[in-house]
Amino acid sequence: QLRLVESGGGLVQPGGSLRLSCAATGSSLDRYAVAWFRQAPGKEREGVSCATTRSDVTNYADSVKGRFTISRDNAKNMVYLQMHNLKPEDTAVYYCNTIRYGINYWGKGTLVTVSS
Repeated sequence: QLRLVESGGGLVQPGGSLRLSCAATGSSLDRYAVAWFRQAPGKEREGVSCATTRSDVTNYADSVKGRFTISRDNAKNMVYLQMHNLKPEDTAVYYCNTIRYGINYWGKGTLVTVSS
């Protein structure tokens, strides 16, 4: 069964950078779109970015455009989210996601805290 595990979160100062990773096990991701979501304290989960199977099409929330980059390494069954110029409002738990046969798969998330 497909399992997603996020890593790379942590505490970073405003203006800093982090790279989140999502490792997939149990099944290959290469035929499916992938996405990153985030959920800030007291707020609903929101989409951050998504990529098609070969990352030839990517989309970003307006709030992260120009600062975040999604990528994937299908050979390694990995998805990444490179985040630059982080802001306090980026503080959230970040989740990796994919949909297969109408079923949403989620990891447990990785916490990103942007604070001085």
